[in-house]
Amino acid sequence: MAIQRTFSIIKPDATRRNLTGAINARIEEAGLRVIAQKRVHMTRGQAETFYGVHKERPFFGELVGQMSAGPVVVQVLEGEDAIARYRGVMGATNPANADAGTIRKLFALSMGENSVHGSDAPETAAVEIAQWFSGNEIVG
Repeated sequence: MAIQRTFSIIKPDATRRNLTGAINARIEEAGLRVIAQKRVHMTRGQAETFYGVHKERPFFGELVGQMSAGPVVVQVLEGEDAIARYRGVMGATNPANADAGTIRKLFALSMGENSVHGSDAPETAAVEIAQWFSGNEIVG
Protein backbone atom coordinates (compact mmCIF):
# COMPACT_ATOMS: atom_id res chain seq x y z
CA MET A 1 0.00 0.00 0.00
CA ALA A 2 1.08 3.55 -0.66
CA ILE A 3 1.79 6.18 1.93
CA GLN A 4 -1.06 8.68 1.89
CA ARG A 5 -2.02 11.89 3.66
CA THR A 6 -5.37 12.83 5.12
CA PHE A 7 -6.82 15.78 6.98
CA SER A 8 -8.26 15.69 10.49
CA ILE A 9 -10.03 18.11 12.78
CA ILE A 10 -10.39 17.59 16.49
CA LYS A 11 -13.65 19.46 16.99
CA PRO A 12 -14.64 22.02 19.66
CA ASP A 13 -16.56 19.49 21.76
CA ALA A 14 -13.33 17.49 22.16
CA THR A 15 -10.91 20.39 22.64
CA ARG A 16 -13.23 21.87 25.27
CA ARG A 17 -12.87 18.60 27.23
CA ASN A 18 -9.07 18.46 26.81
CA LEU A 19 -9.19 15.32 24.68
CA THR A 20 -6.54 16.31 22.10
CA GLY A 21 -3.87 14.05 23.63
CA ALA A 22 -6.22 11.09 24.02
CA ILE A 23 -7.38 11.43 20.40
CA ASN A 24 -3.81 11.81 19.15
CA ALA A 25 -2.92 8.63 21.03
CA ARG A 26 -5.69 6.74 19.17
CA ILE A 27 -4.44 8.17 15.86
CA GLU A 28 -0.87 7.07 16.56
CA GLU A 29 -1.98 3.65 17.85
CA ALA A 30 -3.67 3.16 14.46
CA GLY A 31 -0.28 3.55 12.75
CA LEU A 32 -0.77 7.13 11.56
CA ARG A 33 1.74 9.95 12.08
CA VAL A 34 0.72 13.54 12.86
CA ILE A 35 2.95 15.51 10.44
CA ALA A 36 1.28 18.90 10.93
CA GLN A 37 -0.92 20.20 13.71
CA LYS A 38 -2.17 23.53 15.02
CA ARG A 39 -4.88 24.84 17.28
CA VAL A 40 -7.09 27.49 15.69
CA HIS A 41 -10.40 29.16 16.35
CA MET A 42 -12.33 28.63 13.14
CA THR A 43 -14.32 31.70 12.14
CA ARG A 44 -17.87 31.40 10.94
CA GLY A 45 -16.68 32.24 7.42
CA GLN A 46 -13.97 29.58 7.52
CA ALA A 47 -16.50 27.00 8.72
CA GLU A 48 -18.95 27.98 5.96
CA THR A 49 -16.19 27.59 3.36
CA PHE A 50 -14.89 24.33 4.80
CA TYR A 51 -18.34 22.72 5.00
CA GLY A 52 -19.66 24.40 1.82
CA VAL A 53 -20.49 21.01 0.31
CA HIS A 54 -23.29 20.77 2.93
CA LYS A 55 -24.67 24.28 2.35
CA GLU A 56 -28.08 23.11 1.17
CA ARG A 57 -28.51 20.51 3.91
CA PRO A 58 -30.75 21.27 6.91
CA PHE A 59 -27.95 20.80 9.47
CA PHE A 60 -25.54 23.30 7.80
CA GLY A 61 -26.25 26.21 10.16
CA GLU A 62 -25.90 24.05 13.26
CA LEU A 63 -22.68 22.53 11.93
CA VAL A 64 -21.16 25.95 11.20
CA GLY A 65 -22.22 27.15 14.66
CA GLN A 66 -20.65 24.15 16.39
CA MET A 67 -17.39 24.35 14.45
CA SER A 68 -16.94 28.07 15.17
CA ALA A 69 -17.98 27.82 18.83
CA GLY A 70 -14.48 27.12 20.16
CA PRO A 71 -10.95 26.10 19.23
CA VAL A 72 -10.26 23.14 16.98
CA VAL A 73 -7.07 21.26 16.24
CA VAL A 74 -6.41 20.88 12.51
CA GLN A 75 -4.00 18.13 11.47
CA VAL A 76 -2.35 16.39 8.57
CA LEU A 77 -1.97 12.67 9.12
CA GLU A 78 0.26 10.34 7.13
CA GLY A 79 0.46 6.58 6.80
CA GLU A 80 -0.40 3.58 4.68
CA ASP A 81 -3.94 3.97 3.33
CA ALA A 82 -4.33 6.94 5.72
CA ILE A 83 -7.82 8.00 4.61
CA ALA A 84 -9.46 4.61 5.15
CA ARG A 85 -7.37 3.93 8.23
CA TYR A 86 -8.37 7.21 9.89
CA ARG A 87 -12.02 6.81 8.95
CA GLY A 88 -11.89 3.41 10.62
CA VAL A 89 -10.38 4.75 13.84
CA MET A 90 -12.87 7.66 13.88
CA GLY A 91 -15.89 5.37 13.76
CA ALA A 92 -19.35 5.99 12.36
CA THR A 93 -20.65 9.58 12.22
CA ASN A 94 -23.38 8.61 14.66
CA PRO A 95 -21.53 7.48 17.79
CA ALA A 96 -24.39 5.10 18.63
CA ASN A 97 -23.42 3.14 15.50
CA ALA A 98 -19.64 3.40 16.00
CA ASP A 99 -17.57 0.34 16.77
CA ALA A 100 -16.15 -0.13 20.26
CA GLY A 101 -12.79 1.53 20.74
CA THR A 102 -13.24 4.11 17.98
CA ILE A 103 -12.79 7.80 18.71
CA ARG A 104 -16.47 8.60 18.27
CA LYS A 105 -17.63 5.67 20.41
CA LEU A 106 -15.24 6.71 23.18
CA PHE A 107 -15.54 10.51 23.09
CA ALA A 108 -18.48 11.83 21.02
CA LEU A 109 -21.34 13.55 22.81
CA SER A 110 -23.86 13.25 19.95
CA MET A 111 -24.07 12.91 16.20
CA GLY A 112 -23.42 16.66 15.87
CA GLU A 113 -20.74 16.81 18.53
CA ASN A 114 -18.86 13.75 17.34
CA SER A 115 -15.35 14.95 18.26
CA VAL A 116 -13.50 14.53 14.94
CA HIS A 117 -13.63 15.10 11.20
CA GLY A 118 -11.64 13.22 8.56
CA SER A 119 -11.34 13.51 4.80
CA ASP A 120 -13.35 11.05 2.72
CA ALA A 121 -11.19 10.90 -0.44
CA PRO A 122 -7.72 11.87 -1.69
CA GLU A 123 -9.10 14.87 -3.60
CA THR A 124 -10.99 16.09 -0.54
CA ALA A 125 -7.91 15.62 1.64
CA ALA A 126 -5.78 17.73 -0.72
CA VAL A 127 -8.31 20.59 -0.69
CA GLU A 128 -8.83 20.44 3.08
CA ILE A 129 -5.09 20.32 3.82
CA ALA A 130 -4.46 23.30 1.53
CA GLN A 131 -7.16 25.34 3.30
CA TRP A 132 -5.31 25.12 6.64
CA PHE A 133 -1.62 24.45 5.95
CA SER A 134 1.12 25.82 3.73
CA GLY A 135 3.70 23.37 2.42
CA ASN A 136 6.41 24.40 4.87
CA GLU A 137 4.12 23.62 7.83
CA ILE A 138 3.90 19.95 6.86
CA VAL A 139 6.90 18.00 8.09
CA GLY A 140 6.69 14.35 7.05
